[in-house]
Amino acid sequence: QVQLVESGGGLVQAGGSLSLSCAASGRTLGGYTMGWFRQAPGKGREVVAAIGWGSGSTYYADFVKGRFTITRDNAKNTVNLQMNSLKPEDTAVYRCAARRGTYASTWALYDYWGQGTQVTVSS
Repeated sequence: QVQLVESGGGLVQAGGSLSLSCAASGRTLGGYTMGWFRQAPGKGREVVAAIGWGSGSTYYADFVKGRFTITRDNAKNTVNLQMNSLKPEDTAVYRCAARRGTYASTWALYDYWGQGTQVTVSS
């Protein structure tokens, strides 16, 4: 079992920045892919970014490339999402997820989920 707890998020004006963190516990994450997903009201869940825990390889949705950065901290067992140049359309609940294996963009292929944190970007 992997337990995931997100922190960060909140309210920010357009153009501002926020940082999200996901603390993982329960087992070592070697061989896992860690992802950040988001879901806005009335919309489906979509992948934002992901990182291979062992490889450090990163993946980004086109709509966040150049604005968001995903990193991992092996010592703290955390995955972080730095979000810059935020737009109102980035408003959503952001959730951290983990899956054993390589990157997948489909949320249904992730085994463990955090409870989510709200990000609201005002215009």
